[in-house]
Amino acid sequence: MYAAQHAIEHPDQAAFIMASTGESVSYREFEGRSNQLAHLLVEHGLRPLDHYSIFMENNNRYFESCGAGERSGTYYTCINSYLTADEMAYIVNNSESQVVITSAAKLPLIVEAMPSFDNVSLILVVGGAPAGSDERIRDYATAIADQPTTAIDNEVLGTSMLYSSGTTGQPKGIIRPLPEQAPAQNLPIFDFLANLWQYRDGMIYLSPAPLYHSAPQAAVNLTIRQGGTAIIMERFDPLEYLQLIEKYQVTHSQLVPTMFSRMLKLPVAEREQSDLSSLEFAVHAAAPCPVQVKEQMIEWWGPIIHEYYGATEGLGFSACNSQEWLAHKGTVGKIVLGEVFVADDEMNEMPAGVPGTLWFKSGTEFQYHNDPDKTAESTSGDGTMTTVNDVGYVDEDNFLYLTDRKTFMIISGGVNIYPQETENLLITHPKVADAAVFGVPNVDLGEEVKAVVQPLDGVVGDAALAQELIEFCGQHLSRQKVPRSIDFDPELPRLPTGKLYKRVLRDRYWGEGQNKIV
Repeated sequence: MYAAQHAIEHPDQAAFIMASTGESVSYREFEGRSNQLAHLLVEHGLRPLDHYSIFMENNNRYFESCGAGERSGTYYTCINSYLTADEMAYIVNNSESQVVITSAAKLPLIVEAMPSFDNVSLILVVGGAPAGSDERIRDYATAIADQPTTAIDNEVLGTSMLYSSGTTGQPKGIIRPLPEQAPAQNLPIFDFLANLWQYRDGMIYLSPAPLYHSAPQAAVNLTIRQGGTAIIMERFDPLEYLQLIEKYQVTHSQLVPTMFSRMLKLPVAEREQSDLSSLEFAVHAAAPCPVQVKEQMIEWWGPIIHEYYGATEGLGFSACNSQEWLAHKGTVGKIVLGEVFVADDEMNEMPAGVPGTLWFKSGTEFQYHNDPDKTAESTSGDGTMTTVNDVGYVDEDNFLYLTDRKTFMIISGGVNIYPQETENLLITHPKVADAAVFGVPNVDLGEEVKAVVQPLDGVVGDAALAQELIEFCGQHLSRQKVPRSIDFDPELPRLPTGKLYKRVLRDRYWGEGQNKIV
């Protein structure tokens, strides 16, 4: 998030606006604050290739917290703001962070984790630090107040080092090499994304997702580098999202399929009350979109919808517009960066249309931070390809279809079952708000298919609904994919980014007690 030239050319234009308050931060203000924090980090001893972390909810200081790193050659790690103290401390330590930037709302978790921090010598608190606290804890605004608003000496490009969501195991840091270059020159992967998403001068971008996640990180970063204005929602609300498009004449946005589903389940009168005609380009990613949901969105929003797939590691990208998707239903797009190789467990190439593990010839170089074993595990024997264990296939026209994560595969009676298709179907049922499908122990078969469903508000999750949903699945799926049983949960552990913590649900059934959800 580097905006030095825009701060000169149009200093009074809004770099971003906070949706809930309407607070507008100009390019002049944004550039000055980013420089002040960069000076403080350098004064505190951080040098190029050093690390710091950001752990807070969406707020008006988030972007400068990233922008300071992009001009000081450092790696900044944006931590999932929904993590517990122990989970957050793991990432702070694993990333070797020397400074943590947090908020007053998240400070109690930081204080709880502080005894386990290895390298942290400074904690900056947006919104005020309590009097008499640990000497490492300082009020953010006070700490940067006396620093210059001009650029630091010898500016050099820095970048984010984000962590995987940890939905299938311990989060892993993804680190890219940093060339010694001026911060005005972006990394090639981000120039590619700006092109792919058709970013342009004067664009208005609406960000409905948490800023710690890779997609909004990249999208807002590129909006500011392009000289556009970003509208930042503190949290997603489907009706407010639609109203903001009309209010700010939004041109670009990026969502996850869960957000599509929640908008579609609004009453039709509410859904249609906002003018969405300014919207030019809507990207969705993070998880495969159920076919039925995508069809309804295209019917509503038309050709502006674009789907893309790209692992956090940037191994390769595929993308398609709505017309291409309608011709290849279920696809996530044509391969546009990196060469894909679909293989079985012995690395034999699978024929077109046959699922296997997806391997990419890397679109960008990366490693798992401080984890050479994991890096090696995800790299092919000849070192030319990498994988994140996604499963899918490529058709004759080079369009990619995602089946599921290899980690979530169910083996029942020797048959491999990927649960994504069943989840996609369940989410379309009018009484279902969310759904998770996974394998649970079965004495005879090894595993059986289990569904955990979050009913819509006002809908009772009982035996009658479970039977209704099982019969619904049976009408549309082959027998082995139909859940043998369905439990109910008032809220599934899904992040605002759209990622489902399926591991948390699955562990409840595979643990010692094998407790059912009530």
